[in-house]
Amino acid sequence: MTPQILTDPEDPRLDPYARMRERDLVGRAGRFVVEGEVTLHQLLGGRSRFRAESILLAPERWAGLAGVLRDVPAPVYLADKPVMSAVAGFPIHRGVLAIGLRGDEAAPEALVPPAPAPALVLALSGLTNHDNVGAAFRNAAAFGADAVFLDSTTCDPLYRKAIRVSAGAALIAPFARLPEGTDWLGLAEGLGLEALALSPGAGEALGEGPMPARALLILGTEGPGLPPGLLARARRLRIPMAGDFDSLNVATAAGIALHAVARAQGRLGS
Repeated sequence: MTPQILTDPEDPRLDPYARMRERDLVGRAGRFVVEGEVTLHQLLGGRSRFRAESILLAPERWAGLAGVLRDVPAPVYLADKPVMSAVAGFPIHRGVLAIGLRGDEAAPEALVPPAPAPALVLALSGLTNHDNVGAAFRNAAAFGADAVFLDSTTCDPLYRKAIRVSAGAALIAPFARLPEGTDWLGLAEGLGLEALALSPGAGEALGEGPMPARALLILGTEGPGLPPGLLARARRLRIPMAGDFDSLNVATAAGIALHAVARAQGRLGS
């Protein structure tokens, strides 16, 4: 792989990187941006279902990444940081960017091991904060979840900031976007999963009862939480807390609950 040196911010080869913050709001027509060496390694590794369209580096980063990029079938561009910053529209400090291609959406049923094999799926309902979504994906990867399901209102895990907060987990944790109006409980039943709905008002505390071998762990947005109709039909669980304080960041709650189910299913190492 011989990198191509680019010196003009108007070079058409740099167009996918242009106005990054503006495009974060309107989308990139099947593309997404990866920032930093850690997330680049995840994009290029064998666990990612996505592929790189191009890679943009500051020249001083090339020597350290040349070995990794040697067999990557995507062009590598080198541009000084002032050029990178002019293209992106804000200062680029890490000197490592890449454009990934989304490809086809995954079907939920294709991501869940068939019964009777153990299964653990994290379900995110109504999460509109990219930091929370990224952190939830990081937890899902850390505790070996098979997949993450997103309802139609949860924000994009391939948003630039969500990928960064996830430490690249959004690129390797399988996920599926569900159509608007999907019934979580009906989906769980069809896939042979027991629905566990986290709610601070639940009577059963996490850890009091046995964890299912096949679980759909559902979390809602902070504040409103999950819809009453869903809570009425699912097995509700709360995370015990000290004193009268009953509020946890949703990504933290996801990590605690994922750990409990993953441990019961024997997914964790020593």
